Amino acid sequence: MPTLDDLPLRPRKFALTKVGLLNAAIERLDDCSLEELQVRELCRAVDISEASFFNYFPKKTDLLVYFVQLWTLDVAWHALLSEPRPSSSREALERIFEFSGKQAAEHPGVMAEVLAAQARLTEPPAQGELTLAERLAAFPDRPGIETLEARGLDSLFPELLAQAVKRGELPKKTDVRAAFLGLTAIFFGVPTVLRRIDPRAVAGAYREQLAIYWAGLTAAPTFPRRAR
Repeated sequence: MPTLDDLPLRPRKFALTKVGLLNAAIERLDDCSLEELQVRELCRAVDISEASFFNYFPKKTDLLVYFVQLWTLDVAWHALLSEPRPSSSREALERIFEFSGKQAAEHPGVMAEVLAAQARLTEPPAQGELTLAERLAAFPDRPGIETLEARGLDSLFPELLAQAVKRGELPKKTDVRAAFLGLTAIFFGVPTVLRRIDPRAVAGAYREQLAIYWAGLTAAPTFPRRAR
């Protein structure tokens, strides 16, 4: 695995500063909203001028876009490449929920902001390509993460569900598109419901809902496929 020190100074410094700004935001978003978050505090944390912030994030809301971009890369690594490797596609999907449940407990404020931002979206946000330097700055201890494609759950979920059907882990009659919608509803619905009650309960609730979900998919009758 390459290391950040192997890269030229300029991209290395840019990546460290950008990731540093995001980490400073994550630390503060459990105590304040994104609207209340002060850019000058983030810049002070990484020792840059306030005007320089906009070289990294043209808008303050771009912090959330960047968080989701890095998070989806990290969650894919945990699902697919962490040791021991998953023995099935269903296990890989369950790892995504397990990892996300822990994140919700550790950073409930960030999860709340992401859920709110997702609810307001009418189309996917513009995302720049993650550089190798950014990957290594954010995840120095994730071997293989430099090779992973950065993609969202709307790509990862259907692929893993289709693999589960192909491998016999789910019934052949499973409508992958419908299964994807159900899985996504659990993913976003559980933390939305529990956010004000107890974010620490998200991981356990995910496990319970997934058990019900898998049982339902296995027992569900075959429905006529809807027109696409």
